[in-house]
Amino acid sequence: MGFLDKLLKRAPNAPLPSLEALAGEAGLPFDAEALAPHLEAFEHLSDVPHREAWAAALRALADKKLGLPAIWDEAQEEILPELVPAWVPEREGGFAKLCIEGLRMRLRVGDRPDSRIVQAADLVLWDISDDTAVEQALHNLKQRSTVKAFERQPSGIYRAPWKDGFDAARLLLPELWKEVLKDQRPFMAAPHGGCLLIAPQVLLPKLVEAVSQELGKGPLLQAALFERVGDQWLPARMQEPHPIAFPQKELKALDLIHALRAQAQDLDPALGQPAPMTTLKTQDGRPLTMAMWTVGGPCLVASDCDLVGFATADGAPLGIYWRQSLPRLAELKGEAVAIWGPRRVRYDRAPTGEERELLERFADAQQMLQILKGQGGTPAPKPAPKPAPNPNALPSHLQGQLGVQDED
Repeated sequence: MGFLDKLLKRAPNAPLPSLEALAGEAGLPFDAEALAPHLEAFEHLSDVPHREAWAAALRALADKKLGLPAIWDEAQEEILPELVPAWVPEREGGFAKLCIEGLRMRLRVGDRPDSRIVQAADLVLWDISDDTAVEQALHNLKQRSTVKAFERQPSGIYRAPWKDGFDAARLLLPELWKEVLKDQRPFMAAPHGGCLLIAPQVLLPKLVEAVSQELGKGPLLQAALFERVGDQWLPARMQEPHPIAFPQKELKALDLIHALRAQAQDLDPALGQPAPMTTLKTQDGRPLTMAMWTVGGPCLVASDCDLVGFATADGAPLGIYWRQSLPRLAELKGEAVAIWGPRRVRYDRAPTGEERELLERFADAQQMLQILKGQGGTPAPKPAPKPAPNPNALPSHLQGQLGVQDED
């Protein structure tokens, strides 16, 4: 029907440019043999804008040094959805669609790690809409997901059973999991592509424990838990004094640190030194993120960190301060760094000793030294006497499992 609409709307005898004419002096970026299977799709394009877009798609693939996709009649049998951290398509390009905060859905033709990632240009060459591609990918995944149900673990939580590398993507198929916790509020976790976990609120400590055990078994997808609100998945927002509020914050910190480490590989060294990020705990178990800023040349500091720890070039500690107090220093101007993923700010220099006195201090140099001495099990600083046991502290069965721990 779409083809007939195009045909009827086309002006009588309207001249359409050939592919060679559209390529112009630059020439076609692919040889005739490679293009031959795709020419039928091009010839069916019935207006100039669509043909120009098709030629531009060829050029886009060539510019990215990518080959041509399989024709749609073949690709549609193998196309599958997968979930990736939001920063991955920002970094690598390709077609991607918002799924959950922090996650994106992209498409892959095939189920192997080296299978082609669908590009926006592929959809143009196939002459199909984004929705058509997504619908077909979800259909294929559903066809692979029949006759199996979520497996109940000894802990009481449920795990997706397919173990084909696309378990996390089945989050996109509600019919597979909506009956697992029919009368309870569902929480889920997808620490890597081959793992999808679901649990009721009462078993959240067990869900956090299961996530910690899965970390490192595949490329990190999302450590933080998420929950179903209406017909949407959202990052779980447990507020204090919920016993999982602090573990959830630490899991979110792991996601941020993972993205920053990948981003650091793509930063221009001429911009300065990216400040490494770590986590530490306060006396009541609250996790905080800290950027380590070495005094010397320019430094790139993550915008979302809680604290900034300063050290001399030879590693001598100078103190830890709350990052949000940096704007107090009128002479210390930060400039946003243009790059994918988490935001960073570039500073030409570190604050002087006098300027640091204007910041809100978290730990002095001596306290920071104690923290650094405990690396490998980083103790929290002790700016105040230790309070009575707090119910928000990390559950005992998770001690040593997530991030850095208090020395006590």
